[in-house]
Amino acid sequence: QVEMVESGGGLVQPGGSLRLTCVASGVTWSINTMAWDRQVPGKTRELIAFTYRDGRAWYVDSVKGRFTISRNNANNTMWLQMNSLKPEDSAVYYCNADNRHWGQGTQVTVSS
Repeated sequence: QVEMVESGGGLVQPGGSLRLTCVASGVTWSINTMAWDRQVPGKTRELIAFTYRDGRAWYVDSVKGRFTISRNNANNTMWLQMNSLKPEDSAVYYCNADNRHWGQGTQVTVSS
């Protein structure tokens, strides 16, 4: 079993930055992809970025150039650096491992 725990969410003004952290524990040796999703109440959860174990990364167009995903395989930690935040980035952000194990989410609110 794999447990995922997110942290780092909060309230930030438009144009500001936040850094989300996700720590995986348990049976982590086989994890290949780690990803960030987000969900706004009443809308479908959206995949916004993922990274392979070798560091290759993918981003949805709406966050390209503003968000950066990174990970440290040695301590099973993943980050999402979010810059130039917009109100439409407000959501609950979830991390997942191999699209099989999800955390409880962390709220990000972008508002003045």
